[in-house]
Amino acid sequence: MDNNKLAELLFPHIKTTAQQYREEIYPKRDLPEGAMVTRFAPSPTGFLHIGGVFTSLVNERCAHQTGGAFILRIEDTDKKREKEDGISAIIDGLDSFGIRFDEGVNKNGESGAYGPYTQSFRGEIYQAFVKELVEKGLAYPCFCSEEELTAIRAQQEVDKAMPGYHGQYAKCRDLSYEEIEANIKAGKSYVMRLRSPGKPGGRIKYKDVIKGNIEMDENIVDIVVLKSDGIPTYHFAHAVDDSLMGTTHVIRGDEWVPSVNIHQQLFYVLGMKAPKYAHVAPVMKEEDGSKRKLSKRKDPEAAVSYFTQEGYPKESVIEYLLTLANSGYEDWRRANRDLPYTEYKFQLNKMGQSGPLFDLQKLHSVSADVISRMTAAEVAEGATAWAETYDPELHACLAADKAYTEGLFAIDRGGKKPRKDIAKWSDVKGYCAYFFDGLFSREEAMEMDKDLQKEILERYLAVYDENDDKDQWFGRMKEICPAIGFASEVKEFKAAEPGTFKGHVGDVSSVVRVAVTGRKNTPDLRSIMALMGRAMCEQRIRDYIASL
Repeated sequence: MDNNKLAELLFPHIKTTAQQYREEIYPKRDLPEGAMVTRFAPSPTGFLHIGGVFTSLVNERCAHQTGGAFILRIEDTDKKREKEDGISAIIDGLDSFGIRFDEGVNKNGESGAYGPYTQSFRGEIYQAFVKELVEKGLAYPCFCSEEELTAIRAQQEVDKAMPGYHGQYAKCRDLSYEEIEANIKAGKSYVMRLRSPGKPGGRIKYKDVIKGNIEMDENIVDIVVLKSDGIPTYHFAHAVDDSLMGTTHVIRGDEWVPSVNIHQQLFYVLGMKAPKYAHVAPVMKEEDGSKRKLSKRKDPEAAVSYFTQEGYPKESVIEYLLTLANSGYEDWRRANRDLPYTEYKFQLNKMGQSGPLFDLQKLHSVSADVISRMTAAEVAEGATAWAETYDPELHACLAADKAYTEGLFAIDRGGKKPRKDIAKWSDVKGYCAYFFDGLFSREEAMEMDKDLQKEILERYLAVYDENDDKDQWFGRMKEICPAIGFASEVKEFKAAEPGTFKGHVGDVSSVVRVAVTGRKNTPDLRSIMALMGRAMCEQRIRDYIASL
């Protein structure tokens, strides 16, 4: 058969050759030695899984720490699964976690020299490469109907043969030019198939960067490379795209491991160098003592929207995901408290071969640590921005007086042992409600004689001076102790015979704390009262006395 004649029959509209795409339109990247070019290539199905953020973070770290490039490519060849806002959901979701791309699809369209980065815009490119395969005798049109394909599968079951379109079951593999031309003129629908060079019983070996050496059967199936509408299959599109875009490492979920034999074969027939593969195990969840994949149907934390709605700072989620990706990250963080995570040398070959366990309690702990290292201004900004969308009542309070808001978050912040009361922005309302009359409610009361509490508070009001420094403020507490039968020093109380004192100065300050904040446990009380001011504190105390 004249393969060039067949190629023109099938693709008369394709004038740019595959060779031109390889050498002229998509030239080799000029990058430093060892630079990695990676990509995150999701389908726009409207749901961004936290596992997708995990994989994209691994890709981003590998590219940027080696001086390479990180690409966001949208693989939208399956239009049946596509959602209307699918692309924007992916872009917004990744952006909310600070995942930075160098090229690809973005909010303003696309940017980069190796586009288009949306597969549905690359139709003629794929067809040019299929045309070249036809010219080489490595691709052909298949006119089999669904009924015929069903009959082939049924016969293979009878023959106990491997399923798939191959060997004696590939009915259109050896059609003549005249038969093909007649079918096209008759308007018969067809797909384009690869004429697989694989041999039955053949084996391939490759080294996965994460999973190590893998061996599997060679592909012998004549897979579809172009569907009847001219749109490529995922297998073919990714091989062409990764070649032209200069991808050095394909880092993706390990559900693709069984397809590597097909992908390696496609790079071979296309005459292109295959990238290195690194297959990432899926994020898991423990349930009833066993592990299962984190499910978008069962687990709210599977969706990235969960973390945004709960108010986990993006820094917290990234920090936690890095602990899942490399076991050495936690030790590094403990030794480098103030360095950005980008200073950590991520190691792809140190990723676990089994799926990491996603633990919300661990995320909570990591996030509390992250927020404890933030400045008061950063906490105020993050909490206020989150509340604007998810808690208007809280937002009204936080936004009313920026200095006051920053002041409340500054209390007990910093130092070697900062407080870790806040793990996510949705915790803020519970943390700071007593600072605002509009949110304040008494949550706790003292287990002490009410008349004694009244006496403590009345005596305290008589000496209270809002201008006192910390030592003077605590001196006022000590000052009122003897007259009401309390020890001015805790040591004095502990050394005395039982019954000598009703309590000690700490108990006195606890009564004032509950009166002012409605809680038994808060950050530094003197700092709280100084920020609130005399009018609010005195009113709170008098209201509490009245309630007793």
